[in-house]
Amino acid sequence: MTDSTTFQAPQPLGVGSIISESFSILGRNILSVVVLALGPTLLGLVISGLLVGWGVTLGAGSVSPGDISIPMVILSAVIQIALAGVTTGLLIQLAYDAKLGKPVTPMAYIAPALAVIVPLTVLSFVAGLAAGIATLALIIPGLWVYAVFSVMPAAVIIEKVGFGGLGRSVELTREYRWPIVGAVILMGICNFVIQLVAGFVIGLIAGSTGIVGALIVMGLLSAVTYGLGSILVALIYARLREIKEGTSVRDIAAVFD
Repeated sequence: MTDSTTFQAPQPLGVGSIISESFSILGRNILSVVVLALGPTLLGLVISGLLVGWGVTLGAGSVSPGDISIPMVILSAVIQIALAGVTTGLLIQLAYDAKLGKPVTPMAYIAPALAVIVPLTVLSFVAGLAAGIATLALIIPGLWVYAVFSVMPAAVIIEKVGFGGLGRSVELTREYRWPIVGAVILMGICNFVIQLVAGFVIGLIAGSTGIVGALIVMGLLSAVTYGLGSILVALIYARLREIKEGTSVRDIAAVFD
């Protein structure tokens, strides 16, 4: 008599469904997404322009390497990461309310997002650095490392795990990193198309209306890409919690009630 072991395949992440729902939530709440993301985005662009120059910030015109101050670039990057963390925190809350069909209340999202700005900034920098180092070897390892830490922002703002956010993301993404890589690639292609159009439009506007017009257009388009990315993170996190812990989206969103 032989013993047999039955291996149960993990439930699918549902990449196609997550991507589709990300665009659906964005489409239904585009004004709210822009309202939440535009302020931090424009502030980041203005600070970057003042620190490193408008040519570098807007990607318009030729810039000599000698004109770029490395300390200012680093300072600008840290500020951008902090503002991106706040934006992500705001939009993750919006994503859950939108998914549940609840009213979107932008002002109610501000305090929870600001409360976790320090761990979000530090951990985003660490995760980005790790993914960047991995990318120096090959693109795929970089994407895989990104997938490992991808749901850290949601874990920090939803579970209030603070600096344990990276470890929580490692735990949740285990067995699902390659599907997450697939989702990131698909969303990256969409964002690339948006940025391609943005670059063309910004070039035209910068030539006709100057920096202010280009800044507003870039801010709007960046707000949309931030929105897509943050909604994607929120939905991946929710799906992983559902698969691994049986936690519903309603349970997740209840932490803000």
